[in-house]
Amino acid sequence: MNVVLYCILLTTLSVEFLMGNLGNVFTVLVNVMDWVKRRKISFIDQILTTLAISRIAFIFSLTAHLFVYKWYPATIITREIVRQTCIFFTVTNHFSVWLATCLSIFYFLKIANFSNSIFLHLKWRVKKMVSGTLLASLLLLFLNVLVIDTHIDIIIYRIEANIFFSAISSNYSQVASLVLLTNTMFTLIPFTVTLTVFLLLIFSLWQHLRSMQYNTKGSRDVSKAAHIKALHMVVTFLLLYSIFFLSLLLQFCDIEYKQKTSVSLLFCVTGVAFPSGHSYVLILGNTKLRQAFISMMWWLRCRLSAVELSVS
Repeated sequence: MNVVLYCILLTTLSVEFLMGNLGNVFTVLVNVMDWVKRRKISFIDQILTTLAISRIAFIFSLTAHLFVYKWYPATIITREIVRQTCIFFTVTNHFSVWLATCLSIFYFLKIANFSNSIFLHLKWRVKKMVSGTLLASLLLLFLNVLVIDTHIDIIIYRIEANIFFSAISSNYSQVASLVLLTNTMFTLIPFTVTLTVFLLLIFSLWQHLRSMQYNTKGSRDVSKAAHIKALHMVVTFLLLYSIFFLSLLLQFCDIEYKQKTSVSLLFCVTGVAFPSGHSYVLILGNTKLRQAFISMMWWLRCRLSAVELSVS
C-alpha cells in the first residue's frame, strides 16, 4: 500500500511539475510575442511575465530540494550543495510570492474606489507604488538570505566538528528546518499584505454598490464585474498560498519528527500545487492570455482531428 501511495504521489508531483512549467512558459511566450509584435509591453504584462519566470525557477528549486536530499547519496551532499540549494529556494520563493503580492496591489489600486487622499495619491502612481513595493521587498530578501546563510555556516561547522567527512545528509534536518521556518516567517509579510488588499477590495465593492444604487444598471454592472474579477484573483491566490504556507509548516513538522517518506512527498505535492495551479488562474483571468489559450486548444483539437482522419 505504501509503495502504491508513493508511486501515486510521485506521479502527481511529476504532472504538477510539467503542467506548472507549461502554464508559465505559455504566459512568457504570449507576452514576449506580443511585445515583439507591438514593440511595447504594458505594466501588467511585465508583472505577469516576470512572475511566470520566477514561478518556473521556483518549481525547479522545489524539485531540486526534493531530488537532492531524498535520493542523492549521503557522501556527495556537501556544504556548497546545501548552501546553493537553500539560497536558490529562498530567492525563487521570495520573488514568486512578492510578485504575486504586487499583482494584487496593482488590481486593488486600479479597481478600488476610495475618496481618501492618500489612496488617490497612490492610485495615480500605481506603477511607482508597485515598483517601490518590489524594491522594498529586496531588503527583506537580503535579511532572509543573510539569516539563512549565517545559520547554515554555524550548523555545518558543528556537524563537521563531530564527523570525519564533509557530507551532512544525515544531519540535514537541522538545515532544512531552519530554511523552512525562516522562509515561513518572512512570507507572512506578503501574505498579510494580500489579505489586507482582499479586505479592502470587499469594502470598496460594498461601498460602490451603495453609492451606485440610483445610477444606470450598465455602469453599475461594469464596475461590479471588475471588482468581482479582482476578488476572484485575490481569493484564489490567498487560498493557494494558504495551502502552500500550510505545506511549509507541515514539512517543518515532518522534518522535526522524521515522518515517513510518503508523508514528506505528500507535503511536497501540496507545496508545488501553489506555483503550478496559480499560473492557470492568471491565464484564465487575463483576457489576452485566455484568448490565446483557447486559440491554442482549438488548434490542437484541429490537429488531432486531422491526424485521426489521416490514420483512418
